[in-house]
Amino acid sequence: MRPRKPTDESAARVAGEITAALPAGVDLLLPGSSEGLGAAFHGYGLDLLVCYGFSWRLPRSVLQIPRYGVLNIHSSLLPKYRGPAPVLWAIRNGDPDLGVTVHRMDEEFDTGPVLAQQGGVPLPDDVTPRSLWTDLSPVLREQLSMALDRVRDPSAGEPQSADGVSYAGLLEPEFFAVDTTMTARQVHNQVRTFRFMGPSLGPTATVNGRRLKVLRTSLTPVDGIRLDCADAPVWITASEPVAAGD
Repeated sequence: MRPRKPTDESAARVAGEITAALPAGVDLLLPGSSEGLGAAFHGYGLDLLVCYGFSWRLPRSVLQIPRYGVLNIHSSLLPKYRGPAPVLWAIRNGDPDLGVTVHRMDEEFDTGPVLAQQGGVPLPDDVTPRSLWTDLSPVLREQLSMALDRVRDPSAGEPQSADGVSYAGLLEPEFFAVDTTMTARQVHNQVRTFRFMGPSLGPTATVNGRRLKVLRTSLTPVDGIRLDCADAPVWITASEPVAAGD
């Protein structure tokens, strides 16, 4: 859900699944704006708010409601990959691993002081959301526990470095098509990024006059369709034809 935007079908479906799984006595808030979220929070007498996977920018009026402020859990070693899609950009760039940062939330995206941070969560070639969560969740729990031990001290938290800052925004439209002027490794990582988002997702490519949705590739010779890139070929090992007009 985005502030002041219509609720899309996927958000409504997920909200329904969450509602069905909630333990008795637990509230589910579905605000339409940050102002509405703040109005709801005032009634709870909050000590602390913890965000994970929440992409809204919260105004100071909301950040100041909880007694100890707002913590955000971010899947990167900040200041690297600030923004809504750190995992996708880590896969896109071929990073061997990623990290977890727990920081105080401020009015900008992922810029607040760091309370806990750890790297080394592997990103294997065939990474999926389920396999990543297996490695990520224990690190997340450990780092959040460390941050909670520090959060009551208002002076706790290290400022983020001004070096190594990068932004992991939403994928640009051009990324949805394979560009063979890129290297073979870049194309392979492009396909990996889509596969992480969903097993039926992939960028499109024109091969021998046919438009294909590329679902899986290999950097080493295997049975499949050869696609020459800037420096070397990749082999398309799984694909689907793209219907005319799509």
